[in-house]
Amino acid sequence: MMVSGALRHSSANAKPGPAPSVNRVEKTINQVTLLGRVGADPQKRGTQEHPVVVFSLATHANYQYNSGDLLQKTDWHRVCVFKPYLRETVYRYMNKGQRVMVQGRITYGEVKDEQGQAHITTSIIADDVTFFSKGPTDLPPPEESS
Repeated sequence: MMVSGALRHSSANAKPGPAPSVNRVEKTINQVTLLGRVGADPQKRGTQEHPVVVFSLATHANYQYNSGDLLQKTDWHRVCVFKPYLRETVYRYMNKGQRVMVQGRITYGEVKDEQGQAHITTSIIADDVTFFSKGPTDLPPPEESS
């Protein structure tokens, strides 16, 4: 049996008694890929020491009922860009309506409102952003058939 990057354990050779104490680093995956349209122009947030660029991204799923009616459900994602070069590129060249692909990881946090009530937040930390188009108006007009 071939095992890559993991420890193999065989019960055939195991000795009775407590398991030996071994420091293990477990591999985990937190990977997100989104393809959608930018909801608004990116905004600079954070501090001078810890700048971040934030933008919203819409993705959708289409559903068809038994009646034949179609429903499109839109999900909005908060995307944060911390990497310096990527952060500046996103801020400078990304526009509302632009189609982009974001690859990164999901993170959860908590913020408190003015009343001190905690709210859970979900964000995508971008590792890479691929620009597909400049916006919804960058497509050529449809050709008229005569």
